[in-house]
Amino acid sequence: MAHQFFFNTYILDNLPSPEKGFDVVQDLSEPRLRMYITQRGVKSFFVRKRVNGRDKRIIIGKYPETDIEDARAKVGEVLNEVSKKIPVRRKKISFKDFTDLYLLHKVRRGEDSLNKLKRAINLHFKDLFEKNIQDLNADDLKNVLNAISGRAMAARMQELLQSIFIYSVDMGYRKNNPMNEIDKIQVVRRQRKLNKTGLNKLMSAIKKEKDINLRSAFLMLIYGFAPKTKIFKMRWEDLDFNHDLWGDMPLSDRAVLLLQDLPQDGEWVFWGRGRFHLTDPRVAWKRIVKSAGVPNVTMDDVHKFLMRALVWNSDKDVLRDNMNDLLTDLFA
Repeated sequence: MAHQFFFNTYILDNLPSPEKGFDVVQDLSEPRLRMYITQRGVKSFFVRKRVNGRDKRIIIGKYPETDIEDARAKVGEVLNEVSKKIPVRRKKISFKDFTDLYLLHKVRRGEDSLNKLKRAINLHFKDLFEKNIQDLNADDLKNVLNAISGRAMAARMQELLQSIFIYSVDMGYRKNNPMNEIDKIQVVRRQRKLNKTGLNKLMSAIKKEKDINLRSAFLMLIYGFAPKTKIFKMRWEDLDFNHDLWGDMPLSDRAVLLLQDLPQDGEWVFWGRGRFHLTDPRVAWKRIVKSAGVPNVTMDDVHKFLMRALVWNSDKDVLRDNMNDLLTDLFA
């Protein structure tokens, strides 16, 4: 059961983050209003409603971008909207056109991630594009999944198809979801073997890289506590060295020292080919991890290792201290 109290800014601002998973609290003033608090300190207002036998949780907005009174006011509106009877749409729509609607209304990704998803859809689902979504059956979808090379990719595409067809039922284009007739593809997840010793070996190998641009970018994967796509797209205009901030994110001491030593002569911090930012230096990375003796470690592994070890806090000053303490512990 959710912990109940009258929502106010002082209490919500000071709610502690759980060590893992998420916590839920409930408003006494508007009992239908609840809030998620994740282990990273993200707080989101939501409501619950049972629709067609399924428990639906509808996000109203993140706090503090959505204030308490606005969230309370939206509860009734959101519940009325989700309670509306789904119209039966008799007009045919192609799988391609419906997938475009799905991407527009249901997918929230950055530009690079969205383009990557679109490329995967165009590659793996092209045989479905001209068929009407109402006419597709489980055998059609099995054939598409069986043609995908690699179980991990096939499993991800199966999850995407499941989500697309759930949306088609919610929108009234189908009465049933054919993906429910297909057994879930089982994937043995790769074990991420990066540890403190491996990270130190990796650090030593990175520091030997002769290209200062690549060396600095790879060091920022460690010092910056951000995924590679954000690191490589870092702009000088987003950095505030007076307050040690990168946008809304605090910078560790090591990150500040690294960045201040780089030439600030353009838009991007880490340049790639032409006049564009660094994108995917996989050849250089493979050379470095091989030299470090951790050949299977990816750039994503580094970020995930650090984020599992970092104690998250919504207070920027506390989070920055936690970053510095973690780096000191790792590389002391």
